[in-house]
Amino acid sequence: MEHTQTPTLLTEDDLMRLSAAGRRYELVQGELVEMNPVGIEHSDICGNAYRALYAFVAQHKLGRVNMDGLIFLLHIDPVTEKRTARIPDASFVRKGRLPKDYDRSRPFPGAPDLAIEVVSPDEGADELMGKIRDYLRFGTEQVWVLYPESRELHQFIQGEKGSHIYSEGDRLSGGALLPGFEIRVADLFAQPDTE
Repeated sequence: MEHTQTPTLLTEDDLMRLSAAGRRYELVQGELVEMNPVGIEHSDICGNAYRALYAFVAQHKLGRVNMDGLIFLLHIDPVTEKRTARIPDASFVRKGRLPKDYDRSRPFPGAPDLAIEVVSPDEGADELMGKIRDYLRFGTEQVWVLYPESRELHQFIQGEKGSHIYSEGDRLSGGALLPGFEIRVADLFAQPDTE
């Protein structure tokens, strides 16, 4: 008699266990996808985006801004129960989106309103577009993709085709998602003076 083994269904709990062990993964339709290692430039850019957004969001009491590491459980397939969970480099979630009984030690149940991704040197175009599609498909209003090498920001907006491309001499507006928010793109790529 032959026994077939049921494949293990990976969940956000598995991501949390791997993260605690120092291994970073996302889930894409139930499959583990290893995240690229990053350097100090990547960290500086993430910090610049976080600080600028945090100051604005806190001042206007708009919600919460999160640094890299927060798992967003974007989708659970109703038939297979396979999960898609992403970890943006920084994110914004509007006030009132956290369920009243939400356990704050758990991944966020849903998509961020804004996802920010800083492109890693080893990140492929297909991998990056997969992230952008997942965010927009599952409810994210805007995705900002920052390219350190070209010092460009590509802004993807829910319901719009293509992206808006900003160079470091341009100013980026938060649009309907973050009315009144504006930043020079160059400020997002600024490196701290450590001399």
